[in-house]
Amino acid sequence: MATIPLTRRGAELLRSELQRLKTVDRHAVIQAISEARGQGDLSENAEYEAAKDKQAFIEGRIAEIESKLAAALVIDPSRLDAGGRVVFGATVELEEAGGQRVTYQIVGDDEADLKHGLISISSPIARALIGKESGDVAEVQAPGGVKSYEIVDVRYQ
Repeated sequence: MATIPLTRRGAELLRSELQRLKTVDRHAVIQAISEARGQGDLSENAEYEAAKDKQAFIEGRIAEIESKLAAALVIDPSRLDAGGRVVFGATVELEEAGGQRVTYQIVGDDEADLKHGLISISSPIARALIGKESGDVAEVQAPGGVKSYEIVDVRYQ
């Protein structure tokens, strides 16, 4: 089984979701199934079918998270020393061709949230940045054409 890179924060978020699914959501759906059964004929009971579907989703998500955590390689960005190079977990300040600056942290697929500056390690921009250092230029193939980013700063926080 291949390892799945996660930041410490990302692993904590997955553990928190797993805990919620097991202790809150699972019990709530069991209660909903029980109540729906009490309504009689299950063959035409929409509430029962919806609750069973939700139960299947919850159990699938629990299995998925447990599998990811078992295969996780948890990386603490504050403990990295990559000699100024962009690596998983690094926070990178970039300057676009027009002078606009953006800051991204390279994280695992499950942690990615562009609104909060978290980009997936498997995204085109992250793949273009990996291994580069301050002063380097990364070119990214985007739907609108090639975009160039100059790496202004690399931090491990």
